This record gives sequence, structure tokens and C-alpha cells, in this order.
Amino acid sequence: MASSHDTFSLSDAAPRLAAAVLLTLSGAMHVLPLSAQTTDALSAPAGDVILEVRGTIAAINADDAALFDMEMLEALPPAAIETSTSVTDGVHLFEGVLMRDLLARVGAEGETVSAIALNDYAIDIPIEDFERFDVVLAHSMDGERLLPSDKGPLWIVYPRDQHDQLQDIRYDYRWVWQLYQLEIR
Repeated sequence: MASSHDTFSLSDAAPRLAAAVLLTLSGAMHVLPLSAQTTDALSAPAGDVILEVRGTIAAINADDAALFDMEMLEALPPAAIETSTSVTDGVHLFEGVLMRDLLARVGAEGETVSAIALNDYAIDIPIEDFERFDVVLAHSMDGERLLPSDKGPLWIVYPRDQHDQLQDIRYDYRWVWQLYQLEIR
């Protein structure tokens, strides 16, 4: 004759088993902030450096900076948007990477990004812009690489046609073309 301790019922154990599994999983699942998600070391650029990121960043590859060549930027998740600009005619397709992905890759910590162009144009951009909007760091327009002679090699592009508030001139100033340096503060 079996005692009550010898009897095993799956229906009795199921709630306890489910609770144990959930407790284990909840302890194992820890979501890190974007800046803490840089798990790989940043390799040195093999080609020409087209972007330098400085300031409060966690991932560097040279003299307190993160240097990127085109191959390194293209290794980030690709992004594309179709939008008009205040300096070109019509709608264009811009391809590159999301600014928030680039900032996450270098482990950026701060509230402001100073964007500096080859012609020394500089502007401070709130990092919040890159969290709120799908801002693209574009290397191509309409399938053609951006060249330094015409807005390249990199251009910060806002999805202005998708958001009415981005058609304000304050945002137009943040479209930095011929970008070569970002300073995170």
C-alpha cells in the first residue's frame, strides 16, 4: 500500500515546476542598457578612417577614441530611410547605420553628441534625438556612396518626412554632412 508520500501526481507538481522555471529564467534574464551592450572589443580599422568617436565611451581602439573605417561601419546593422532634405530636391534613399546603434557599439554615456564636419561646422545634438527617431548615419544616397566633395563620406540624416516636428529648422541644423568626428558628453 502506497503512502501519501509515495504518490506522485504531475498535476500537483506542475505549478511548482512552472514557478521554479520562471524564477530561474527571471534571474537569468537581465537586460542591459544600450551602453552596456558592447560585448566585443573594437578592432582597429584596416582601411581609411572615416569617423572618429571620442568622449565618454567604453569601447576604444586608439588613443581614447573609437576609429571606424567603412568596413567597420558596414558591420553594424544596416538602416535605410527615404526622406526629403532641406538642401536637395525630392525624396532620396539614404543608407547607413542608425546613430543609436553606433552609440551603443562604442558604449556611449552622456546627454550630448557634438558632431563635427570636415569644414569645421559643429553642432551639439541631444542623444535623446537618436533614441526618439531613427536617425541614420548615411554613407550612401540613392545607391551612390557619399563623397567628401558632396556631403560625404558621412551625413547625419533625420527621418523628416515621417515626423512633422522634424521639419523645424532647429533639426535642419543637426543634419551634419561631411561628418568626421563625434564627441560624446
